[in-house]
Amino acid sequence: MSLMFKVATGIHVTLFRLSGGRIGSAMRGQKIMLLTTTGNKSGKERTVPIMCFEDGGRRFVVASAGGSTKHPAWFKNLQQNPAVKAELRGEKYAARAEVLPAPERDRMFQKVVAMAPGFAEYEKKTGGRVIPIVEIKRA
Repeated sequence: MSLMFKVATGIHVTLFRLSGGRIGSAMRGQKIMLLTTTGNKSGKERTVPIMCFEDGGRRFVVASAGGSTKHPAWFKNLQQNPAVKAELRGEKYAARAEVLPAPERDRMFQKVVAMAPGFAEYEKKTGGRVIPIVEIKRA
C-alpha cells in the first residue's frame, strides 16, 4: 500500500470518527463502512473505509482493490480472522465476515454493479481474479 493511500485512509477514518460519520459516510450514493480487521501477520487492528451495500437487511463489502490482480490486505486479514468490527454513521458493532459462495456471490455482484457501475470496470481489470463479496454479519 502506498504512503499516499495510507495517509488518505487515515484522514478518512479520523474525520469519519470525529464527526460521528457526518463526514466520510457516503461516496457516489453508497454508504461507507469503516471495517476493522486484525492484521494476519502483525496482529494489529487495521481500519479501512469501504463501500457497503445492503440487500434484504444484509450488509456486504466488495474486495475489489480497485481492480487489482491481488486481493486487498483487509480481505487477507479477515480470511485469517473473520471477527471484525463495523462502523457506519451512528452505528458500531462487532461482526463476523463471511465470504459469499459462487452462486450467491455472482447474484450479489450483479446487484452491486447495478448500484455502482464502476465495479464492472474493476472486474475487467483484475486479470481473471474473481472479486470476492463478503457479508458482514452482526455478532
